[in-house]
Amino acid sequence: MPVDRIHWDDLPPGARDAVEQHTGAVLRVQTVDAGANSGIAATVHTADATLFVKGVPIDHPQARTQQREATINPYLPPSCPRLLWQVQAAGWDLIGYEHLVGRHADYAPGSPDLPLVARAVVELQNTPCPGIVLKRAEDRWSGYAGSADVEQFGGDTLLHTDLAPHNVLVADRAHLIDWAWPTRGAAWIDPAVLILRLMEAGHTAEAADAWSRAWFRSWAAAPYASVTAFCEANARTWGDIARTDPRDWKRQMARHAHDWLAYWRAQAE
Repeated sequence: MPVDRIHWDDLPPGARDAVEQHTGAVLRVQTVDAGANSGIAATVHTADATLFVKGVPIDHPQARTQQREATINPYLPPSCPRLLWQVQAAGWDLIGYEHLVGRHADYAPGSPDLPLVARAVVELQNTPCPGIVLKRAEDRWSGYAGSADVEQFGGDTLLHTDLAPHNVLVADRAHLIDWAWPTRGAAWIDPAVLILRLMEAGHTAEAADAWSRAWFRSWAAAPYASVTAFCEANARTWGDIARTDPRDWKRQMARHAHDWLAYWRAQAE
């Protein structure tokens, strides 16, 4: 459920005061437009630092998502921004991150961002999955796959699962941000998710597959039947999303998921 975006000055005074207990006096703030899951998202400047602050009302469903982000942050690889603090005050849950200077990744064919994105995902795939409570891939997609199929999604790799280009900031390297859905599962799931985003940016299914095989050992070694079961479940997921909220980009993602599945099934012929 999206959250209505407000500005820094719209926060209750008690919430702003609680933030300044961690940051010192706030001198200047720029609201960030991107994203739909935060009631406030802003670059905050103090006399000594610049940081990124985001937050939601405590009683909003997205508060659970934000807590997942905070919980997983200490275990993330260096490509991800560090959580500095979290505070609840005046009806708001607010978190402060180190500020990253960058732009959203370009996934278009031939983009110089693509190797940077791939290296960030490889780094994540080599990061140990922490021994904390995380959603399991078997549970994430259980509503869209049979019990025998869904067991094939299991594994012990830390997954991002939402590798849309607006969740990757690029500077001298790519940074994975917005950890709303950290998941424990099979390592090849993140490449499978990323492939649809590559198709969204203009790659053919064949080209996205070849690129992913070249970069990700987990994808090159993924069992055909397991990938098929996941891609069927993911196509059903996107179809359901598009029916519930038929915005153009969601309907396009549903089409990409269908087209990818048709390509993948044809590889067995």
